[in-house]
Amino acid sequence: MESRKVQRVGYSTFSVSLPKEWVKASGLKQGDLLMLLPEKDGSLKMVPSSMVERRKHTEEYVINSDLCGEPGMLERIIVGNYTLGRDSFSVVSSTRISRAHIDEVRRITHRLMGLGIVQETPERIDLQCSVDPTKFKVDMLMRRLLVIASTIYTEALQALSQFNQELAEDAIRREDEADMMYWLAIRLLLSAQRDRVMADKIGLEEPSQILYYALISRYLEVIADHAENIARRAIEFKDQERKTSKTAMREIVNLSELAHNVFLKAMDCIFSGDIELANNVLEITKVIGNEHERLMKELPELPILRTVILELARIADTGAGIAVIAINKALEKSSETCSEA
Repeated sequence: MESRKVQRVGYSTFSVSLPKEWVKASGLKQGDLLMLLPEKDGSLKMVPSSMVERRKHTEEYVINSDLCGEPGMLERIIVGNYTLGRDSFSVVSSTRISRAHIDEVRRITHRLMGLGIVQETPERIDLQCSVDPTKFKVDMLMRRLLVIASTIYTEALQALSQFNQELAEDAIRREDEADMMYWLAIRLLLSAQRDRVMADKIGLEEPSQILYYALISRYLEVIADHAENIARRAIEFKDQERKTSKTAMREIVNLSELAHNVFLKAMDCIFSGDIELANNVLEITKVIGNEHERLMKELPELPILRTVILELARIADTGAGIAVIAINKALEKSSETCSEA
């Protein structure tokens, strides 16, 4: 680390000389502009204007479909390019893109917000993302993802308890929307990690929050996945009504309400910073763990019901993970509970 003295130039201007090696490596010359970006920690970031212009210039990436021989590989690479914040990329083949790959491209573009096919030939498919990240706030995305996960969960449990196949199918269809919100959130968070200005625009106050919100969005997406699994079990369960007692179903519904409260209250803690409430959520998770063990012993030997109970326990554990993040996030600011001595 090099040090430089601050020099006064004129009445109200101060200057600092730049390290020669850095100037040389950056390609700077007399008359070039430097962009000065104040950081949250009080430091000052200097970026050559030429670098800013390069970032603004859209880079294009090419995916070689001939090398994507495994099932689902091309689809996952497209998702990866999307989440990395790339606006323009293409799928190409040295001969002709296979029908299976074309189907993968079309299927995944419907599940990624703002991504569409702008041009298609037998050997090339050009994809473009039109999402403007500055139009989204990260807390809004988290709330939206929470609503979707909660809706899937509620519909899945209602479908199970009411033997309603149509409601279960509605819950399953909603899971694609949860994936869409999740991938959009990751795209924005990765962009914010590379660009401090972007982080400010989407409402991230500190760099540490990027990790927090990435974990939260993943946890919510996992909850939606578990809820979808319950909805699928509900469809299989439609012929089991006569074998299921009202008492057994009531026990499962009671457990589901506890698990639902866990992740709802955990998310409340994320936004409110209520450490005491987050701690209560974690204590409720212990109760759910005990109930899970009891029900697995006492309920009838129906594999579908046992799978549902296991999914509910997993959802509660995932909600507990959100509560832990809420405590850590709240502790970054001084409060009556914990402050600097």
